[in-house]
Amino acid sequence: MKKGFLITFEGSEGSGKSTQIELLRQYLVKKRKKVMYVREPGGVLISEKIRAILLDAANKKMGSECETLLYMAARAQLVREVILPALHKGYIILCDRYMDSTVAYQGYGNGINIDDIYQIGEFATAGISPDLTFVFDIDAKKGLARIKRQKDRIEQRKLDYHNRVRAGYLAIAKREPLRVKLLDANRTKEDLQEEIQKIVINKI
Repeated sequence: MKKGFLITFEGSEGSGKSTQIELLRQYLVKKRKKVMYVREPGGVLISEKIRAILLDAANKKMGSECETLLYMAARAQLVREVILPALHKGYIILCDRYMDSTVAYQGYGNGINIDDIYQIGEFATAGISPDLTFVFDIDAKKGLARIKRQKDRIEQRKLDYHNRVRAGYLAIAKREPLRVKLLDANRTKEDLQEEIQKIVINKI
């Protein structure tokens, strides 16, 4: 039986979720909470190696099925190596992407059957679902324009793809309003963080 609390952060490219995660982590540390940050894909050695394959722009021939399974494999290792033990120890885990990313990016974006994604995901995550999820919503074109570094393999995809991803996130938020909190990523980072902190403190 888990004792901790899993909070996931989701959103299209350039939505600013990583900034909000770090601000929340600092806030929870000041509150003397046991808090841990992890990212997907990655977070542990094996998963980071998979991440490098997934995001390498040179891997142009990667099929959608392969891509989906690699994300799941990275997630499975992270869950078993870090997330499950940390939950048992009572940590609040702040996870940058999780299952909803695969539903949005590989399901809505690439057209992989969403029922299949959930079935494989149940296996990969050992049934561990987020207690709370924040989805940062932003216009896809605007979000991509925020990225100033070299874009990775996923970021380089056409705007139509990123629009489908955004639509996927909106559908997830509509389907699971109790778990998923939809946030307007166009607001100032201070306003967003204030709302996030209020929601989190009322949940944990």
